[in-house]
Amino acid sequence: MVEYNEKVLDHFFNPRNVGVIEDADGIGRLGDASCGDVFVMYIKVRGGRIVDIKYQVQGCGAAIATCSALSEIAKGKTLQEAWHLTDDDVAAELGGLPLEKLHCSNLAATVLYRAILDYVENWRGNLHDWQRLYQQLG
Repeated sequence: MVEYNEKVLDHFFNPRNVGVIEDADGIGRLGDASCGDVFVMYIKVRGGRIVDIKYQVQGCGAAIATCSALSEIAKGKTLQEAWHLTDDDVAAELGGLPLEKLHCSNLAATVLYRAILDYVENWRGNLHDWQRLYQQLG
């Protein structure tokens, strides 16, 4: 049986920011066939900053906890700051994860990257602003 620390259990039993943003500016989707976890993450962006973030996840306790923790870390960050968040940042926010569940932090970070990319690819601003935004993520 996998043993989780108190912080992971708190995020599992009391997940933050769960739900859907109907008019999301970016949506990331990810499924992991090896473990059956499915993630969808929604972001709302204003002035280059993530002002709201929600997610839906079907998976194990670590999958739920990592999305919950990542949503708290990413909310309020600029797109560039959020783009540079890593699986290590997520695991550290949770006080660590069991070795066999570390991949969940990578999946959570990846679905956030996909939501940011979706936002950038669907950018409605002028070309110069889009190019600058895309370069900032680099």
